[in-house]
Amino acid sequence: MAKAKKIKEVIVPDNYTPAKDKAGYMNPVMLEYFREQLNKWKSELIRESSETIKDTLQETELQQPDLADRASAETDHALELRTRDRERKLVNKINSALQRIKDGEYGYCEESGDEIGVARLEARPVATLSLEAQERHERKEKIHRED
Repeated sequence: MAKAKKIKEVIVPDNYTPAKDKAGYMNPVMLEYFREQLNKWKSELIRESSETIKDTLQETELQQPDLADRASAETDHALELRTRDRERKLVNKINSALQRIKDGEYGYCEESGDEIGVARLEARPVATLSLEAQERHERKEKIHRED
């Protein structure tokens, strides 16, 4: 029977800044920092989504007698649903990033294997491409869009 590994708990110091970490790229403290950031972001999105569903979408009265009021309510409702859908997709990206942390792949470009970079990950913690790979991807997308 295989023994379970005892994983050492990693504590992120207060006022920790990954950009100033001299211990090396994607060291255990940096990974824990990003894991905590991703989990906080995910919790916020889920909380906001639950509040919106409870407070806004369930109470929206779409059957207004006035056509202008009804159109406005339907537009607001549709906008809220699109926003929730974008947030749902973002939660999926956050889950993927958390899985990449577990797999030891977080912080590395999925195309080239190069470091994504701390500054880019702080700005977009769910990034999967290095800046160069992202720019190539966007240029390619633009060319194909113009066809």
